[in-house]
Amino acid sequence: MELAATILLFGLMTALVMGVGMRLWVRPKEAIDRVTGASLPVAEAPARHPSLLFREIAQKLGTLLPASPRDVGLIQRRLIRAGLRDPNALKIFYGMKILLGILAPVAAAAAVAGSESDLSNKFLLVSAAAVGGFFAPNEYVRLRARRRQRAIRRGLPNALDLLVVCVESGLGLDQAIMQVAKELEHAHPEICEEFALVNLELKAGKRRAEALRNLAERSGVEDLRKLVAVLVQADRFGTGVAQSLRAHSDFMRVQARQAAEEKAAKLGVKLVFPIFFCILPSLFVVTVGPMVVRIWRDLLPMMRGFGK
Repeated sequence: MELAATILLFGLMTALVMGVGMRLWVRPKEAIDRVTGASLPVAEAPARHPSLLFREIAQKLGTLLPASPRDVGLIQRRLIRAGLRDPNALKIFYGMKILLGILAPVAAAAAVAGSESDLSNKFLLVSAAAVGGFFAPNEYVRLRARRRQRAIRRGLPNALDLLVVCVESGLGLDQAIMQVAKELEHAHPEICEEFALVNLELKAGKRRAEALRNLAERSGVEDLRKLVAVLVQADRFGTGVAQSLRAHSDFMRVQARQAAEEKAAKLGVKLVFPIFFCILPSLFVVTVGPMVVRIWRDLLPMMRGFGK
């Protein structure tokens, strides 16, 4: 046995040394050309990431799921509000519904295959996994759209203040929007992306009112709708844009202060349940616990002695 292992190891080492020698010494010109780059090799196709393959599968499956034009328009609008503006986003969305609708029940069936639970419970679990996997992309898009709208709402006051400064310094509304999109790119990328799309639509030839209405429709944020309404009315009636923006900025600041005061007023009511369920039990244990221990240790034996 040891002799066979020695012979096998010797053969492997010999083959390895011969391969290295053939590669480097027998054909040195190829090694030199490879190091110096004298002869460029034929470009090879880059290795594909598994996520890209998964995406292509989802995209191909998305074309198989029938959908009405009304639902397509609604889901497309939701995807845009979530920031998913890829041309194939809708197909990938439908493909993910099919994939998760198949993989989730398969995983659930594999998980409960060895359990001893009832067959009806297993069937209900697999069915719930199928339904959950099919509707999971909808929930993901909804949560992502809500998070993006919250980010736009958070960055709107800063963007509006900078827009007021730019307009009052002499810039036009289009140039002010472009400047805001550049200046707040790192601090508030979501609202800057929306402003950049407005600039692209204006450069493509759309009217300013139409581009602003598209901004309000894409985002779905109520505060941004109010700002768009102010800008459209100022552009239609010929009033000063700077004055209108300044008045709207003051209005939004007052509204934000009132919202903060409302949340502060609700704080006392919201703290009732955490205090009742988390703080009061610990206080009860700290204050009443030693007395209960003393009663258990001293008073109860004394009462038993009197009873006898």
